[in-house]
Amino acid sequence: MIDNLIDAGVNLTNHQFDQVHDDVIARANAAGVKKMLVIGCDLVSSKQSLELAIKHHQYATAGIHPHDAKLATNELEEQLTMLANNKQVIAIGECGLDYNRDFSPRDVQRNVFKRQLALAEKLDLPVYLHERDASDDMLSILRKYNVRGVLHCFTGNAQALKSYLELGLYIGITGWVCDERRGQELQQLVPSIPLERLLIETDSPFLVPRTVKPKPKSRKNEPALLPYICQTIAQLYQIDESIVANQTTKNFYRIFGLENR
Repeated sequence: MIDNLIDAGVNLTNHQFDQVHDDVIARANAAGVKKMLVIGCDLVSSKQSLELAIKHHQYATAGIHPHDAKLATNELEEQLTMLANNKQVIAIGECGLDYNRDFSPRDVQRNVFKRQLALAEKLDLPVYLHERDASDDMLSILRKYNVRGVLHCFTGNAQALKSYLELGLYIGITGWVCDERRGQELQQLVPSIPLERLLIETDSPFLVPRTVKPKPKSRKNEPALLPYICQTIAQLYQIDESIVANQTTKNFYRIFGLENR
């Protein structure tokens, strides 16, 4: 069994995990997932993510998701900086642009995204990025800042992937790649991602890998299912899954500056 996986994206503060955090983490450990990055999507969930990371010896992000950009206040930078002062917070985000659902006006999304990029640059922290149907604007904005980070849950096209890689970003792949219906384009693109720039993540409780048989009765994803994603990616690269596990773990520690901790 692979025993050194890192889940590079877990929405552990989601209500679907209420009261079961201990069980979720225990199952993850039993499945070989030893560490996870708990994602903050707004100020409330960022604070909760930090609390969970401290309690369970994990890592966290602090940021405002584009869906929630409309909620950002003038104190955003100060509030995120306070959270980022804790060593468990290793990235600013989840931040970015989402033109697929437009839960926040696009001009507001762009403004709040720029503010978080500027903060990450100031604090010398990586960014944890979200993008849907907005790669042109995303790339245009990113090129104006000197930041490093990961493009979380990549599902874009070949040109977007090429551009993100040229910017030096790492690419996060989720259970989307296990979907024989909507994941076909991603399956074709994965082998073109340099293995040293790859991260794997569940995005729990979303995106249950369709390769899980039988399907979880709860119908929710969790970090314990990360090995299914690792297995599918290994098949696409035509390498052993232990190589994917070892390399993505190294990548995680490298991009988030954890190699010497």
